[in-house]
Amino acid sequence: MARGGENAAAAKAARRLAAAGVEIVALAMVDNAGVTLVKCVPLHRFEEAVRFGIGLSPVFSVFLVDDSITSSPHLGGPTGDTRLMPDPAAAMPLAASPGWALAPVDQLDQEGAPYPACARTFARTMLERLASFGLELRGAYEMEFFLGHRTSGAGDEDPHPAHPGPAYSAIALAEVEPFATVLIGALEEQGTGVMQFHPEYSTGQLELSVPHGTGIAVADTNLVLRHTVRAAARSHGLVASFAPVVFAGLVGNGAHVHLSLWNKRGRNVFNGGRGPEGMTREAEAFTAGVLDALPALTAVTAPSVASYQRLQPHRWSGPWAVWGRENREAALRFVTGMVGSRPEAANLELKSMDAAANPYLALGSIVAAGIDGLEREMALPEPVLDDPASIPATRRRALGIRQLPSSLGAAIRELERSSLIRNAMGDVLFDAFLATRRGELAVFGGMDPAEMVRAHRWRY
Repeated sequence: MARGGENAAAAKAARRLAAAGVEIVALAMVDNAGVTLVKCVPLHRFEEAVRFGIGLSPVFSVFLVDDSITSSPHLGGPTGDTRLMPDPAAAMPLAASPGWALAPVDQLDQEGAPYPACARTFARTMLERLASFGLELRGAYEMEFFLGHRTSGAGDEDPHPAHPGPAYSAIALAEVEPFATVLIGALEEQGTGVMQFHPEYSTGQLELSVPHGTGIAVADTNLVLRHTVRAAARSHGLVASFAPVVFAGLVGNGAHVHLSLWNKRGRNVFNGGRGPEGMTREAEAFTAGVLDALPALTAVTAPSVASYQRLQPHRWSGPWAVWGRENREAALRFVTGMVGSRPEAANLELKSMDAAANPYLALGSIVAAGIDGLEREMALPEPVLDDPASIPATRRRALGIRQLPSSLGAAIRELERSSLIRNAMGDVLFDAFLATRRGELAVFGGMDPAEMVRAHRWRY
């Protein structure tokens, strides 16, 4: 954007935020450990921040989830600076946090060039490449989270869940109804919106779906959603955790992404074609590219040591590198939608993801894999419509059915071999991300499951 247009957009956003009662703006980014970081400015400094940014050390690109620091071939140490450049159009007043707004940022260097380890820039670049195929991505993250009371004693004590079940029940809803009222009201008021909310399967677990956004807004909304959940919880003396697993041995929290592709004629290419389940050739090729890259993608979408306590068979977490219509054990679940709604509703769900994932890195990597499928004109294998774990191992091998990596170490090895993801991210971002994965494996890999869960429970 030219400087004059940038200044006008900042001024317009500042007026919009002021009219909503905003006094302070949190400038937000997500690091390679999946933690959302913020720097805050009073509203009267927002326009200046849009023009010149707010400083942040490059070392945050190699922070681990426990706030320890590793290094990569390109990053590490106390020198250098990046500028957090808020996107004025994406700044969102937070209804559950009166007086506050959240603005996602891009990172630049001090010369005004894109910082090569900026996750948001990476995602937007991949979306721009997708646009060169005449396709626009629409989608949303579907979030599961734990709600409960954090104990006041030692940090390793288990929290008290806000509901004990039964799963999906009206009984559980009654326990969390006051929180739900505040949360849904806030999301509707601020324009995020709500598709559905319900108690989930695990103890204290809830799920929230929001309307689909377009392009980079898919990831931006994820930041707003998490902050709104935490603020609504705080108003009732509760805390929320988006950690992959909150209690060792129980079902964990997913962060599934639903996406569809729309062409320049305004048509959803996941419907109305002659390919599998009504996909067009473009939709099939994109899906096949994602499927082919899934083993390496797993290090991006399930990047925590704790992720692999969740990503197991029989937990509907999508641990199998297969696709299938409405198959919730498949990493790629194809959703046609109800008859009559399919031109708008048909979409692809990637289930093998949790909220330890940086939503920008995950989105960008998925799109990069889909573009690879488009470029290579890939075709899908036969769908898998049964639980792969119920198929005898010899039959699975004959069908080419693979389980996704079952540990972070195995996922790292797949990622290390992926020229696709390295080339898409670029060496600086890829090596920084890989360094954080290796660093967290070294810190947490030897812990017993309960200790590992406690170490991650309140980091997401």
